[in-house]
Amino acid sequence: MARMGLLDEDGHPRVLPVTFALAGEHIWSAIDQKPKRVAPDEVARLRFLRRDPRAALTIDCYSENWGDLAWVQVLGEMRIVEAVKGSEGLSALIAKYPQYRASPPPGPLLVLEPTRCLWWRAGSSES
Repeated sequence: MARMGLLDEDGHPRVLPVTFALAGEHIWSAIDQKPKRVAPDEVARLRFLRRDPRAALTIDCYSENWGDLAWVQVLGEMRIVEAVKGSEGLSALIAKYPQYRASPPPGPLLVLEPTRCLWWRAGSSES
């Protein structure tokens, strides 16, 4: 599971679920074809990033066995790029998600340029 943390137009924190893939030294996400209430270029995450490109991506592994819990958080700045200019990221997303193979996201793509990484792991538990 991955969630993107952004600041909305009023500077309040917002956390949104996202798809993601690693490619090169960046983390990529996309505006895909899931139903939206507004035009793809006006979705909330794009509005928020145009105002303030700072972002946090949190990827966590949840388990009923709390000894298996873990998370990684990547902090940085997010750029918005057209899908044709982000072929490396688009290829990584398509390789990771079968849904994107059938219907590639039209974009735009979001590119996180990491500046800091944090992580936590509960540790190995012997079952």
